[in-house]
Amino acid sequence: MHRFNFILSFILSTFLLMINLANASPTNPTNGAEYITLSSPQPVSAPGNKIEVIEFFMYHCPACYALEPVLSEWVKKQGDNIVFKRIHFLGKGANDAEAHLFLALDSMQMEGALRDKLFAAWHVERVKFVNDDDYINWAVKNGIDKEKLTEAYHSFAVRSRLEGLPRVAESYQTNSTPTIIINGRYLTSMALVFASNKNIPRDMIPKATMQVVDALVVKARASK
Repeated sequence: MHRFNFILSFILSTFLLMINLANASPTNPTNGAEYITLSSPQPVSAPGNKIEVIEFFMYHCPACYALEPVLSEWVKKQGDNIVFKRIHFLGKGANDAEAHLFLALDSMQMEGALRDKLFAAWHVERVKFVNDDDYINWAVKNGIDKEKLTEAYHSFAVRSRLEGLPRVAESYQTNSTPTIIINGRYLTSMALVFASNKNIPRDMIPKATMQVVDALVVKARASK
């Protein structure tokens, strides 16, 4: 009887998933298809009626590079309606030099000034970054003060944030990039949107992903 119940439950869950996928749409996203609801909602710091939107990304991630122009334009259009944050996913272990540079620049409030250049270095110029020195030297060549950057790199605050990145990603149930979290409750990604909408051309997935984010921002605001 236990085995029968297990099989019946599996068949039912599969059937419901197929229904979700069949009804999937970026402008009217379905839980379990284009997005998932986090099992443990996370606290948000957005004041008033603003909605917190977080992107987990990596500079070397091709999908993040493809999403970046669409995402940046979307953030500009949102204005004061949202509080937008970026978190660099820790993809190469505790000594991830790429994440380390992001945190150091972020602490200096210089990350935004170099973001596009870093994406271009990886995906257009094909710069070979290997370690911290590679990133520091590149940043200095692109106008960052070496002494201030080195100080930020080795600061307790930056080291602590670097060590805490795995816990942050785990709390948001994030294991790939780019992943977008809406108001600490909803998770979507280009991978989810593509898997649920195979009829959409790959080059349109970034736009479709932001349509899902739009719908989830509305959903999050309605539940405030």
